[in-house]
Amino acid sequence: MLIPMIDLGRCSACLGCIAVCPAVFRLNAAAGYVEVIELAQYPADLVDEAIKLCPEDCIAWEENTGY
Repeated sequence: MLIPMIDLGRCSACLGCIAVCPAVFRLNAAAGYVEVIELAQYPADLVDEAIKLCPEDCIAWEENTGY
């Protein structure tokens, strides 16, 4: 299964991904970064839109290896 991943080193925390897809992305206010919510399945169309709109190009699909 593919899961969305965020390269935190490149993320500027613009929160655009949260605006587009709040069911998948959230701000971890305590730590100060955006994170992916663990889901059984991800809405591909919304995640693809967040990837397309990300100004830092730091969101990508990755294969979940189960580790």
